[in-house]
Amino acid sequence: MSDAPTPNPTRLARLGLLVRMTRPAFLLLTVVACALGTATAAACGCGFDAPLALGATALAVLAHAAGNVLNDLHDARNGADAANTQGIFPFTGGSRLIQSGVVSETETADLAKALLLFLVPAGLLLAVKAGGGVLLLGMAGLLLAWAYSAPPLKLMSRGLGELTVALTWFLVVVGADYVQRRQFFVIPASAAAGFALMVAALLVINGIPDAAADAQVGKRTLVVRLGPLGASALYGFLVLSAHLWLVASVGLLIPPTQALWGLVSLPFSLAALAWLLWHARQPQRLKPALALTVAATLLHGLGMTWGFGWR
Repeated sequence: MSDAPTPNPTRLARLGLLVRMTRPAFLLLTVVACALGTATAAACGCGFDAPLALGATALAVLAHAAGNVLNDLHDARNGADAANTQGIFPFTGGSRLIQSGVVSETETADLAKALLLFLVPAGLLLAVKAGGGVLLLGMAGLLLAWAYSAPPLKLMSRGLGELTVALTWFLVVVGADYVQRRQFFVIPASAAAGFALMVAALLVINGIPDAAADAQVGKRTLVVRLGPLGASALYGFLVLSAHLWLVASVGLLIPPTQALWGLVSLPFSLAALAWLLWHARQPQRLKPALALTVAATLLHGLGMTWGFGWR
């Protein structure tokens, strides 16, 4: 009896490389955002359509992947990643695949185009199933993902990167809720606001090790403009605001009390803030704070998701 055919190892290796180009570890952030939006709709009695939830999550993850690939492409073209010798992999400095010669700028651009070309018809199909609001949210999200890195806007280089990513993940949560609810509502917007603040804080702290390289190539990010101490203060403001907003919104009777499970992230945020304040001028020592911030951001979203799903 002949052996069963095995997959072409070259194709598997190529597929693995394409996945690496999207920085897959960070895509979990979008999965959590979609879970949160889906939970807010279910908690309001709007039901749970699993195929639509999975479809919306898959498209949001692919859009995030496209944004990551575009960011790597434009940071290669402007020289930021090549100049970045202070980045803390895998948290900052991009995937480094172009800089290490594993892929070319052309291959990176081709992947970004392929992802965007797939997202347009897939997004239209989801809009047919879930309503026209999904199309508006999807178009806004793709525009922000493109404008974050690409010229002529290059929002990340104009001190608007944090606002851009906050708006993007706000739309992800609201969009996941809309897919189930078929209309816009205040409760998912409230939950999305706190999560968006946490994502913005993640971008701030990730920008500190990259600041020297960004400044060298003319990227005037918010961290470059504020300096390490100013950026640390902004980080503290964002994470504290996210948690205070959750408490205040529950007090205003917007989300249910169980949404306070999102406060499970507070010890991680406080620990990251303390480490950051202590080592703000030593970016190479920030890896523990970066890891704590990633954990806090995911836990904030997962905690609220658990709270909304708790019957």
